[in-house]
Amino acid sequence: MLTRHAAEVDATPRFPEESLEGLATQGFLGLCVPATLGGAGQGPRTFAAVVEELAMGCASTTMIYVMHVAAQQAIASSAVLARRDEVLSAMAAGKHLTTLAFSEKGSRSQFWAPVSRLAERDGKLVTSAQKSWVTSARHADSYVSSAQKPGASSPLESTIYLLSRDAKGVRVAGGFDGLGLRGNDSAPVALEDVVVDREDLISPLGEGAKTMLEVVLPWFNIGTAALANGLCRAAVSETSRHLQEAGFEHTGEKLRDLPTLRARVAEMAVRTEQARALLGYTLGEVERPSETTPLYVLQTRLASLQAAIDVTDLAMKACGGAAFSRHLTIERVFRDARAGWVMAPTADHLKDFIGKALTGLPLF
Repeated sequence: MLTRHAAEVDATPRFPEESLEGLATQGFLGLCVPATLGGAGQGPRTFAAVVEELAMGCASTTMIYVMHVAAQQAIASSAVLARRDEVLSAMAAGKHLTTLAFSEKGSRSQFWAPVSRLAERDGKLVTSAQKSWVTSARHADSYVSSAQKPGASSPLESTIYLLSRDAKGVRVAGGFDGLGLRGNDSAPVALEDVVVDREDLISPLGEGAKTMLEVVLPWFNIGTAALANGLCRAAVSETSRHLQEAGFEHTGEKLRDLPTLRARVAEMAVRTEQARALLGYTLGEVERPSETTPLYVLQTRLASLQAAIDVTDLAMKACGGAAFSRHLTIERVFRDARAGWVMAPTADHLKDFIGKALTGLPLF
């Protein structure tokens, strides 16, 4: 189903409702929800495998799914959210889609540093914010959002909270017409004097950075790395098929008979498997945590993003006019692969974080 609607979702662009409905009815929205709450109880390794397969069909659907699971894990990690089990059970039943709403207009891609604040007002918590590029903005049932705690002295003194999309003061404030991932309904969301019930806090006041960096970031990095690897696999598959089928009528040769094109598809395959191997090793680190695990979580995302850029570029060159003129799916995969490069944490942030970790500097 993902492949069937992917071209239309990209061209229109529109939200991939059929694909999300399929994921919901088949239990994938609850893949990583504990079995005690009706989910499949799966961990990061299974999540990565599912994401990679989905990405070969429709990257927009896959991005929506990655955001859902990353936000879901923040909810699952909470010891203070009153309706934690209720929300997770609804996800397991395919009846609740969630997403992340961290990045803000004022802090741009530095998602860990919200400029919005929670304020005490008549015994309640109130906030206003300009959230930027919230995936599934018009379709998610809830947002996992962030703000500085009341009286915070640093953006790192943040708080994570659950917000219903239809809550009073929540407004989708724009549309999306991006280069790639065109169906993921990524849009700015304005929060205007929104009341946040204390029962809807996911992290205790001021402890949001822990949830962001120890829960959301690993799941998001693994998910987006797997997404990039899936795009690489899609590019290798489509390029290989094209080289076998297309050829020269006057000589009877196929494109695969050209050594230069065979060399390109070989390089594509090797880069793809290098990125997949690093992700596989990283998943082992996550399953058996050590002091090096955070470093590998950062490295695997960067390696996969770089591989996706390079592999899809080689695919465009190998397939030439057929790819450039959109007769193949490669052009769409080429554009989708570039979204990860600018998505927080960006490739430049990842390089900086990795460099700091390797030279003994704190990340923040």
